Amino acid sequence: MRILFGLFRFILIAFITSSTLLACNSLFIDKSPSPSNQLESNPLPSLPPIAPKDIEPERIPDAPYLQTPPEVVLKMLEMAKVNKNDVVYDLGSGDGRIVIAAAQKFGARAIGIEIDPELIRESDRESKLAIAKTPKIRDRIQFIKQDFFKTDLRDATVITLYLLPQANLRVRSEILPKLKKGTRIISNEYDLGDLPPNQTETIKVGNREYRIYLWILD
Repeated sequence: MRILFGLFRFILIAFITSSTLLACNSLFIDKSPSPSNQLESNPLPSLPPIAPKDIEPERIPDAPYLQTPPEVVLKMLEMAKVNKNDVVYDLGSGDGRIVIAAAQKFGARAIGIEIDPELIRESDRESKLAIAKTPKIRDRIQFIKQDFFKTDLRDATVITLYLLPQANLRVRSEILPKLKKGTRIISNEYDLGDLPPNQTETIKVGNREYRIYLWILD
């Protein structure tokens, strides 16, 4: 009899526990938000990264780095009649050879504008060697890491170029109108479109000929 009573008690407790769990589960389901009220689980759209305003992305150089032979450098500066009163800007100055020659051989104040940081470091090394040989040019040489289309060139009296044709055309449209009357523009290899030069010269170095163009702004 005692065994039957214990079994009945166990069944009763199990029944009550099961009923309680079912009731709780039903209550939870009833209070859950309906599918129409649930937030959609779609991912948020990704936003493009915002670059800091004070950091400007590096721009691709306007011409590949090609060294101008020393004979061509001298011919360019001679054609432009560079002298100690001139302010020469070399746009895309590479290793700095035109800038150094303008100061060292013609006495001009010369500034190189170059966007490639490695070439700026190279031109600084070359300028130190030149200054060691000619100390008086120390204050007449400067190299600036910059996009030359954003450089203030209003004090230039001579601009030297060794760029690609499309870059020369952009120089013509964006830079030349800002320069003062009488500024000399000297370009190795490429012209300024249909703008007629004041003078052209051809110089042969080894087996190669170089065409040099001169314009004087009026």
